[in-house]
Amino acid sequence: MKAIIVEDEFLAQQELSWMIQQHSQITIEACFDDGLDVLRYLQTHRVDVIFLDINIPSLDGMLLAQNINQFTHKPLIVFITAWKEHAVEAFELEAFDYILKPYHESRIVTMLNKLEATAQQQAQQPNPAAGTPQTVNLVKDERIIVTDINDIYYVEAHEKLTFVYTRREAYVMSMAISEFCSRLPEQMFFRCHRSYCVNLSKIREIEPWFNNTYLVKLRDLDAQVPVSRSKVKAFRQLMHL
Repeated sequence: MKAIIVEDEFLAQQELSWMIQQHSQITIEACFDDGLDVLRYLQTHRVDVIFLDINIPSLDGMLLAQNINQFTHKPLIVFITAWKEHAVEAFELEAFDYILKPYHESRIVTMLNKLEATAQQQAQQPNPAAGTPQTVNLVKDERIIVTDINDIYYVEAHEKLTFVYTRREAYVMSMAISEFCSRLPEQMFFRCHRSYCVNLSKIREIEPWFNNTYLVKLRDLDAQVPVSRSKVKAFRQLMHL
């Protein structure tokens, strides 16, 4: 993987560069201390990952990330910053990770391992369906958790919040369920109810319920997900009932 570091503190830049070289096979192509210089560089160079501070001159890290997010080829962005209040905004930009300073070396190593695992997974799947997401960003304790799409079992609406359930964790997202579900591939997930969306591959049992509807039981979880009357016909077709 090719990477650049964007950090205006020289010692912090050097320390991060050393850690990357010591603990990964990632190649540091260049280091920058100015946001506009990064945009100029990316016009003629392609990189796989950007290690990005937020408080940098000319164009701050969040504005820079917003610009990069419009690229056809979008490098993975790892924010490394002292500004914890930008974590949600970073999530909305689909950042790969968000690391707060001062950080421990072990935190950097974990992030580097995750980066290389993601790159290896992508290399093994060189031709995914165009536009089909492989991961989704979830937020937990001001951290961004890059989650494999298939690890999500179901999604539940709670007023203006959305609860996302994996096998071991529950995440609370500050958005409507419709917005979150728009980030999930339609061929895998079914909006079975105004308040629920379910991963079809996780269904283990379909139980008839009142008014000719269904109650769906999931593998590995005790949760039960309802199918509303308005969704029954589409659900039967999907499940060949």
